[in-house]
Amino acid sequence: MNSFDVGKIRFGSGELSFLLGPCVVESYVHAGFMAREIKAIAERVGVGFVYKSSFDKANRSSIDSFRGDGIEEGLEILAQVKKDVGIPVITDIHEPWQAEKAAEVADILQIPAFLCRQTDLLIAAAKTGRAVNVKKGQFLAPWDAKNIVDKLQDAGCEKILLTERGASFGYNNLVVDLRSFPIMRSLGVPVVFDVTHSLQLPGGLGKATGGQSEYIEHFARAGVACGVDAVFMEVHNDPAKAPSDGPNQLPLARLEPLLGKLKKIHELIRENEMSAPAAN
Repeated sequence: MNSFDVGKIRFGSGELSFLLGPCVVESYVHAGFMAREIKAIAERVGVGFVYKSSFDKANRSSIDSFRGDGIEEGLEILAQVKKDVGIPVITDIHEPWQAEKAAEVADILQIPAFLCRQTDLLIAAAKTGRAVNVKKGQFLAPWDAKNIVDKLQDAGCEKILLTERGASFGYNNLVVDLRSFPIMRSLGVPVVFDVTHSLQLPGGLGKATGGQSEYIEHFARAGVACGVDAVFMEVHNDPAKAPSDGPNQLPLARLEPLLGKLKKIHELIRENEMSAPAAN
């Protein structure tokens, strides 16, 4: 498997890393607070993380939904948080022209699930030289993610992550096929489990997305037991007041005990794999 580092964070090579942060950039004060709190928790638990937040949420349920303050102000805030807190950051891009600008700040560029087949967007992200995390579309089979990897590698990208975030299951619901983790890992790139978005109920509130955050711990434990390389979770200090994706975000107060459990599960799985006899 092709493993790589983003700052001091390792993806692959038997490590378990995390992508954590609020759904959208709300303000410098909020972003700075969340980054510091998450960093302190990650250091106490002894895990590495990349701070996640979006400067724009282009895929929203309603025309009235909050999207963020846009690329200029959003990236400025992320750049300041990155400098002040001393952490790597990841953010979404939605159009090819955003790739180079976002790469000036972000250590990882993220491709949203609905855009995972957009060739021009993938190529633009790849050409920045940054790591690229692509969320597998809700409509895509895990083996079809090979085409995503091929596009990125053809454009020169050497640091690729693939993310599972659930598949459409009827109306307003998603389901996670655990087979997708080993299938996508067989493509030779580290695999991320987007736990919180897998618990969305897309459009489930009519003009907003619903969610089932009460199952976050269950999903996260299952994904780590299946051997994922990283876990993605949107985290908020007050999800009920979050302007985006509140119903499926993890309350900050639940983060530390969950990270501790996930670390122990990962260590147990890795220990068992290392001690297992080699297949003939």
